[in-house]
Amino acid sequence: MSVTRVAAVDCGTHSLRLLVADVDRQAGRSVDVARRLEIVRLGAGVDATGRLSDDALARSFAALDDYAALVAALGAERVGVVATSATRDAANRDTFTAGVTRRLGVAPTVLTGTAEAALSFAGATRDLPAGLATPRLVVDIGGGSTELVRGTTAVDQAWSVDMGCVRLSERALRGDPPSPASLAAAASMAADAIASAARHVALHGAGTVVGVAGTVTTLAALDARVARYDPGVTHHYRLGADRARALTAQLSAMDRAQRAALPALHPGRVDVIVAGGLLLCAVLDATGADAVVVSEHDLLDGLAWSLAC
Repeated sequence: MSVTRVAAVDCGTHSLRLLVADVDRQAGRSVDVARRLEIVRLGAGVDATGRLSDDALARSFAALDDYAALVAALGAERVGVVATSATRDAANRDTFTAGVTRRLGVAPTVLTGTAEAALSFAGATRDLPAGLATPRLVVDIGGGSTELVRGTTAVDQAWSVDMGCVRLSERALRGDPPSPASLAAAASMAADAIASAARHVALHGAGTVVGVAGTVTTLAALDARVARYDPGVTHHYRLGADRARALTAQLSAMDRAQRAALPALHPGRVDVIVAGGLLLCAVLDATGADAVVVSEHDLLDGLAWSLAC
């Protein structure tokens, strides 16, 4: 039997995600058994305090308790856990890693930015539609960091910048809706962060820009005007650069209540979608791309494949 049931857990700055999948490496196929996402805001305040808060740890451990029960019930043969930007930056990360280990039976791997980028590239590019131009530039806008990865069949260049939608929101955005001055400051910070990555990854000349993670998938859902979020619509959706800029401007002009009323916007993204949009716009400006191809597959899928090796 070439099929392996794996459970992959991604402990991000903003969300905690689980994928249980049956992976058949010989056939080059993976079938989802379960996907779960909880907005736990693990990294809330880390940029200012350097520590994971007690409340954030409690939210994360409660979600992990539920994930552990599901992993056991579904009979996963292999379990892998990764932690990203917030855990990398936290002075008390050992408290979090010990809690994860107690619940899932494996210690989380605290990824370097480069390792995080490689997994995102593997997950995002494995099932792209045929005919998309190469090389590909994968953009993963997380809560605490943004990864940019360029390659064709494998990674050629990768870089992680310490600027994600949570970090940018906490540093720059003020007011409800955000004031013009704070929006200008946030846009400048986003542009500077992406410009710093351009010293390590060639942003111009990519055949296809591929966007992963909640900011890009949410903007795609909003552009498609779905009644509720549907990954079947957003997976491989082509989001035009002009539409990404227009949506970001519209969201920036809304107050929190107006954004929360949008049916495709997850409640946990209401406070960070503006910053995420500004980061995506900075990427599109830097690359000169006229669109981003949205992928629902990302680091989590790359981790699942690696577990089946």
